[in-house]
Amino acid sequence: MKKVPEFKNEDEEFEFWSTADSTEYVDWSRDLRVKFVKLKPTLRTISVRLPVAMVEDLKILANQRHVPYQSLLKVFLAERLQREKTRRLAV
Repeated sequence: MKKVPEFKNEDEEFEFWSTADSTEYVDWSRDLRVKFVKLKPTLRTISVRLPVAMVEDLKILANQRHVPYQSLLKVFLAERLQREKTRRLAV
């Protein structure tokens, strides 16, 4: 097995693994399934223009659920993305 190089940052590591053949660096026959329960996902701030009425409706729903409206929006997006992925795999 080749030695995995040291990376200066996440972007450099991403570039490496985008082109590298992992079988040259990792013995997948010794694979262990691990959950990183405390790992926080990398976040990216984006700007989305939404109709005022939509934002107000979202705030009302979020208030009823006692959660911040941006958190509720993330839940809605995650649910829809999962549904689309499942639908795409079924085709």
